[in-house]
Amino acid sequence: MVVRIVKMTFKTENITSFRQIFEKNKESIASFDGCTFLELYQDKIKPEIFFTYSYWENENYLEQYRHSDFFKSVWSQTKVLFATPPEAWSLEKL
Repeated sequence: MVVRIVKMTFKTENITSFRQIFEKNKESIASFDGCTFLELYQDKIKPEIFFTYSYWENENYLEQYRHSDFFKSVWSQTKVLFATPPEAWSLEKL
């Protein structure tokens, strides 16, 4: 299993827009082939910082998602809202 963690920092004025994008697309992301878990977290002290945690059956499913037209569409809407570049990790769940 692959755990994907993405840290995103948004411009304060873009927080609401990001949350709307996530809400609109979270069910589609969670039902993508190979995705078994998806959650969004917001930092309690710095509310402009968010993390997504997703579980993938294997690296191939994650890569299929990352190269899909759906991901490219959602990411193009999201990346313009960032205050700093996102950080991402792919981890093996032990």
